[in-house]
Amino acid sequence: MPDFPIVDAHLHLWDPQYFAIPWLDGNATLNQRFTPAEFAEHTRGVAIEAMVYLEVDLDPHYALLEPGWVAARAQEDPRIKAIVAHAPVEHGERARSFLDALVGASPLVRGVRRLLQGEPEVDFCLRPDFVRGVQLLAEYGLSFDICIYHAQLAAATELVRRCPKVSFMLDHLGKPNIKDQLLDPWREQMRELAALPNVICKVSGAVTEADREHWSSADLRPYIAHVIEVFGEDRVAFGGDWPVTLLASSYRRWVETLDELTAELSEVARRKLWADNAKRFCRI
Repeated sequence: MPDFPIVDAHLHLWDPQYFAIPWLDGNATLNQRFTPAEFAEHTRGVAIEAMVYLEVDLDPHYALLEPGWVAARAQEDPRIKAIVAHAPVEHGERARSFLDALVGASPLVRGVRRLLQGEPEVDFCLRPDFVRGVQLLAEYGLSFDICIYHAQLAAATELVRRCPKVSFMLDHLGKPNIKDQLLDPWREQMRELAALPNVICKVSGAVTEADREHWSSADLRPYIAHVIEVFGEDRVAFGGDWPVTLLASSYRRWVETLDELTAELSEVARRKLWADNAKRFCRI
């Protein structure tokens, strides 16, 4: 366990009785209320200084209500310091009206995530309107979180290349196939992405890409080591991905596992991974 307070750069909260969240239907583990009270219980014994909320793929009709709901949760737990909200950037210039409303919804809004992992086209993010919508974020001072599966990495890298004024955060290591221990071509594609200066990588979501019932720290080691190698100590940030992580691990086990796998880093590098880089990127 880190011996200093950490920053969780990837927290989800939701109440399925308040918002429609279709992807939770039929998921007994996740289709329930997860608010600051439940988070406090699940993270007992872990010193957390601050958290960044990530949008939870609500029914799009509720998207502009989400930041206000999260801001209210931040009144319950003031460690919630930033929000990464949904925005329909695929609408290109037409997304301006949404972005205008979004930045007015809460001063905690720091970035945008438009989920890509479920898109059947691997290069969906390279549609001209999508690229233009992401480029607009620079005008609003907003970052963009990339949430993809590893097969979409090449396209995501090109998106980053086409938006040099936007800061990007890659979620969940780019979702490599850890369960089957597939490292290539993920390794080289991650190296290509890391060569671009305007993107950092969230060390999160690894356990749910592994064998959820039988994973070990050894399964995760080559993936986490590679990310830290190619992105360097200044461009990696811890994310808990709670409560999604409950599909494979308790919050504490994930923290302890990552702490074990990064024990050889210098004290400065550890503090960057666990707190400082997220603070800088999310302007906490």
